[in-house]
Amino acid sequence: MVQDTHTAYEGTYGSFAAIILKSGPYEAKMIPEIGGNLVSFRDVERGHSYLREPGEDHAEELKENPGVFGIPVLFPPNRFEDGKFPWNGKVYHLPINEEATGNHLHGFMHYIPWQVVSFGANEQESFVVVEQIVREGHEFYKYLPFEYTIRLRYTLSGLGLQQQVTIINEGKESMPNLLAFHTAIKAPFDETSEAADYKVKATIGQRYELNGRSLPTGNIQPLSKEEELLKTEGVNPYFEAMDNHYTSEPQNGRNYMELTNTKTGDTLVYDVGTSYKHWMIWNNNASNQFFCPEPQMNLVNAPNVTGKSNEEIGLIALEPGTVFEQASRLYVVNRSL
Repeated sequence: MVQDTHTAYEGTYGSFAAIILKSGPYEAKMIPEIGGNLVSFRDVERGHSYLREPGEDHAEELKENPGVFGIPVLFPPNRFEDGKFPWNGKVYHLPINEEATGNHLHGFMHYIPWQVVSFGANEQESFVVVEQIVREGHEFYKYLPFEYTIRLRYTLSGLGLQQQVTIINEGKESMPNLLAFHTAIKAPFDETSEAADYKVKATIGQRYELNGRSLPTGNIQPLSKEEELLKTEGVNPYFEAMDNHYTSEPQNGRNYMELTNTKTGDTLVYDVGTSYKHWMIWNNNASNQFFCPEPQMNLVNAPNVTGKSNEEIGLIALEPGTVFEQASRLYVVNRSL
């Protein structure tokens, strides 16, 4: 389907079926069968690749480890102590899938197939819509027995890549609405530069202390000198190994991450919206290859946290018939112009 310079069509990414979007110099690829993962976002004219990809010759790696490529959907996100999920007077039990900590990790949606609802193009953009409909009989209804639909719409245009997530409670009781994206940003994104050429800024606030099981202790830790730079003028994303949990602290009404190539002035902006009250930032042991600025609605292990308000920890309820919606965008500006 083609309109002007905007195109959407069925193709492949390695051995997997993919929906491919094109708009001017931009190209994006989604793999519906593995978590509805938007695995690739590139400026093909400039040779920029903004997301960490397995590469089409190694696409099977996405299936083996879907949480570290592209934009994986985490629902519910991060860790839950002993797999316990208290909600409205009941305790649900999620499977223990992180043996080292005895926790449940990252929910269910990032590795199962999503249904393609539609894809197409018009004079302004190309787009794809995928969804997950959860009812009795769904693979994970037995763990969290709520009836809902999660819908993802990705749009590619001259304004970059927009993500719109919609969650609809179609059941008869309130449900937990805990969501994050384990977005894997490639740095360097320009093959002519090196990791040392990059600085990252993020709208972090306070840092939570995590225990040996990577669960919050309830204490707040002072930010280091480098973390203060992270929230102000920027710092190299690999200044030390990071697997850190922060509150978000929007600046000028925006909640975002910016990654700047200091050689060229090109800045990748990840504007995530203010529904995400927390950030996780993980850089794969300072790998110099990619890092994950993860917008997250809730505090890690939120259902098991006491002494704080639900609003503060992001333990958000979605009432029957209620629709939650949030938009995020990835785009590039040049600060040197």
